[in-house]
Formats: sequence, C-alpha cells, structure tokens
Amino acid sequence: MRTSRLAGGVVAAAFALTTGTALAQQPRTLRIAMTATDVPTTTGLPNNGFEGLRFLGYPIFESLVLWDLSNPQQNAGVRPGLAERYEQDANDPKIWRFHLRRNVTFHDGTPFNADAVIWNFDRFFRNDSPQFDATGSAIVRGRVPALESYRKVDDFTVEMTTARPLSYWPYLVTYILLASPQSWETAGRDWGRVAALPPAGTGPFRLSRFVPRQSAELTRHDGYWDANGRARLDRILLLPMPEANTRLAALRSGQVDWIEVPPPDAIPSLRSAGFTISTGSYPHVWPWTFATGRDGSPVQDVRVRQALNYCVDREGMVQLVNGTAEPAVGFLKPNDPAFGSPQNRYRLDPARGRALLAEAGYNAQRPLTIKVGISNSGSGQMLPLPMNEFVQQSLQEHCGVRVNFEVVEWNTLLSALRFTPMQPQWLGADAVNISLYSSDPSAMARWFLSANFSPAGSNNGHWRDAQFDAAFAQLEVERDPTRQAALLRTAHERLVDNPPWLWIVHDLNPRAMSRRVRNFTPAQSWFQDLARIEVQ
Repeated sequence: MRTSRLAGGVVAAAFALTTGTALAQQPRTLRIAMTATDVPTTTGLPNNGFEGLRFLGYPIFESLVLWDLSNPQQNAGVRPGLAERYEQDANDPKIWRFHLRRNVTFHDGTPFNADAVIWNFDRFFRNDSPQFDATGSAIVRGRVPALESYRKVDDFTVEMTTARPLSYWPYLVTYILLASPQSWETAGRDWGRVAALPPAGTGPFRLSRFVPRQSAELTRHDGYWDANGRARLDRILLLPMPEANTRLAALRSGQVDWIEVPPPDAIPSLRSAGFTISTGSYPHVWPWTFATGRDGSPVQDVRVRQALNYCVDREGMVQLVNGTAEPAVGFLKPNDPAFGSPQNRYRLDPARGRALLAEAGYNAQRPLTIKVGISNSGSGQMLPLPMNEFVQQSLQEHCGVRVNFEVVEWNTLLSALRFTPMQPQWLGADAVNISLYSSDPSAMARWFLSANFSPAGSNNGHWRDAQFDAAFAQLEVERDPTRQAALLRTAHERLVDNPPWLWIVHDLNPRAMSRRVRNFTPAQSWFQDLARIEVQ
C-alpha cells in the first residue's frame, strides 16, 4: 500500500492555530478544525464535498429551498428558504414554481430578486453566459441533473422545468446556492478574484476573512432576513487540519473548540477529561463504489460484488472506530422503513463469499485482485487510511482477495464522481472509497439511476439495473406518499441484491468539543445549524 503525508497541511494548520489563539480572546468566537486539507473554496459554491457545504456553504450562501434542521429526532427534510413557498404545476409535473421572499438583501446590500436567481442559474447552467463559472458548474451539475430550463415570471417568481417529472425536485434545489451578482462585478468579472473579496450571500454569517490553506473567518450578519435564525456567535474560525492527531492536539491544548472526526482511540480519554463527544445517526454511508461500467473489471460480475459484501468483517470495523459507526448492509439502515426485504442479508460469511467467487472463476490458484482509489482524509471520509487497511486485511483473510490501493488527496479522489469509470480520474481503479449521503430519494437517484450516468450525473460507476430504473420511473411521477414509499422499498431491494457498492459502515458523525461550546444538538443531516450554537 502506498501512503502519503501532507506536511504542508500541518504547517498551514500550525500557522492558523496562532490566529485561532488570538481570536480566542474575542467574545463568542468558535474555532473549528475541519478534516479538509485546504479551506473550501469561497466563491459561493464550495468544494470539499459536504464538509465544504456545511461550513462555507449554507452559513453564508443560501438556496430557494433549505434543509430543515429543527428536529434532531428524525432525518432532516426540506423547508422553504429564499423562496417562501413553491409548488409543482397541477397540469404539467415537470414545472415547479418558486415564490421568492421579499425584502431580502445580500450581505453587500444589493437586492435579492428573480433577476439575481436567474443570474446565478446562468452562472452554473449556461456555458455562454458572461458569468459562467466552470468549477462551480461542474459541482452543481453533478448534484442537480435533469434541469431543462428556467425563467423569470416576475420580479419575485421563478419557474423551473425539469427534463422529466421529478417528485423529489425540491431536495435537488437545495444544492444551488445563490451569491450576489455584485460580488462578481466588484471583482472585475473574475471568479478567481471573487474568493478574496470576500463574496456576499444572504445567510446568517458573512465571510469576513480568507487566507488560502490557512483559515476562513465568518462573522455574524445582523441584518439576516430571518430574525429567529440570527446567529448567536460573533465569529467562527475555520481551520483545515487533515490529520486526526493534529486536530486532537489542537483541541486538548485549547487552540480550537471543536474538531471533526476525533481519533476513535482518544474518545474515552477525551470524555474523562471533560470534553463533549457528539455522536448520532445521520444519513451517511461509507462504501466502496464499484466501477461496474469499466470494461474488463472483475466487479462487472454481480457474483463478485455480492461475494465482497460477504467477506467484510463489519463488526470488527465498528470496534476499530470505537463504536462511532454501525454496520452497513445496504444504502439505507435495516431499520429504515424503505430498506425492504432483499434476498441477501450481508454479514461476514466467508464460505458464501468464497463460493460466489468460485462461481465467478476466482480461487486460491487464481485469486481475485482489485485496485481501489482512496484518500488520506476528507469530508465524511472518517479515518480512511486505517479503515481501508482493515477492509484490505479482512478481504484477504476471509476470502483470499488481494487489494491494492492508490492513495490521493481528497479533492482528487472526489473528481471520480464526475467522470466515467474509464477515464483517468478513476485512477484505473475497480472501486473508489467515497463516503456519500443517503438522505432522500434524490440521493438514491443521483448515485444509482442509469439516467444519471457520469458525467451528466453522479452514477459514477455506471451501474444499471432495469428493475431499479423501473421503480424510480414510477416514483418520479407518483404524487401519493404511500405509493412513493412502496416504490422506494422496491428500488432499495435492488441495491442490496445487485449491489453497486461494497456496503461497509454507516458513520455516527463523531465530533469532539470543549465545554465552552453550548446549545449544540446534532441534526440527522450532513449539515448543522451553526447559528444556534453558543460559546461560553
């Protein structure tokens, strides 16, 4: 196995900690150590996956539809955001109409209205627009397929038309974040310069300072349009620290107040020392996504994919991460009503795994060998190096499978989501380890529907299942929630019996924080409401 160490990231983190110490003397400043190698991009559509959206997305830039993070007892749904209401057209289910909030302004004082919405949509979806943003467009288009057209109806009404009826369209709209058109003008119409302005959004925080590879500072926006959602903190300081032990040392020394993904073996001692350990169920799965569409790959054979799912010691993995995860035997958790009743119930069963491999032509004399692309850190990646080494050892020990790794930086690996499995961004691998969300039907469609093959969508392995596609074709036009639920169960059963991924664990979203941090209850979401948090 080839590994890499990012010394530059550690140096940047150390420099940022000095800044963090100074800011600690100021009132109501929360210092957060992220898993990212670099500060996510700050132009209004951050990279670094959902960690980027969590910290440099929604707190600053908002969408017409937002996540409802108010009830920690259930998976987060969606709620009206910059659109006060929206509806699907009664006669044409491909048309959605969004009625915008009035009297909302961007942080720079310019008005939010339909013209600003259309300007932002042109930024992402119209290649010939003056403000076209190639980097942001690649991210948005991967998350939001099937948008056919959009138009301004009046100053406070916008219509969107999808290529086919999509009953879950509001979930997809959450990923189109809106920035002030004036930011781009002020930067001389150069997205590269917009990042350093900083740019303006409409959220409860504004970006006040940004130092590449070192830190980003958010400041409370007192003019936030939702008076009940205004921030209680004065500032948030975001520090990229990809190495778990660096984050741990920063927390213990008092240089930061909050760290993402503490080292599992440190959790008992952190608790004993009075630190708060936050864990909880949320829609997250940590898998290997198979290159089922890559010619010549052994994972094209469903028997190989099923066999690998029977050869992994998931309970051992849970012990490795000190209980901060739970076994995954499908895209959804077994207690989810949409899990269904698949024929396969994956568990560690080496005999069954070896038998399936033998049927596919692999045995001790001709062992299965696969290559997997992995990262050293990143959004939702938990602890990818030791966890992937554990899977590697488990497959070898129980079923004689040989695994070779290609280790790359997180954003490099993440690009595999936007390319076909035959292209270089896949690193010539048979699978890539990218942890992903499982929050709603749009997520299932995004990862698995054949209409969403990359690069048009994010079915990056090019998995195709006729029964899954048929169930989703009905679900997308169905308006009855009961019938939608039944179709979702049918679709999920296919994800288990014809697995597009190696199901490994569901993350329990661990964070560690000092006693200074108050009023934080984790939502069942990749995103959190930072405006509610207080520091002592």
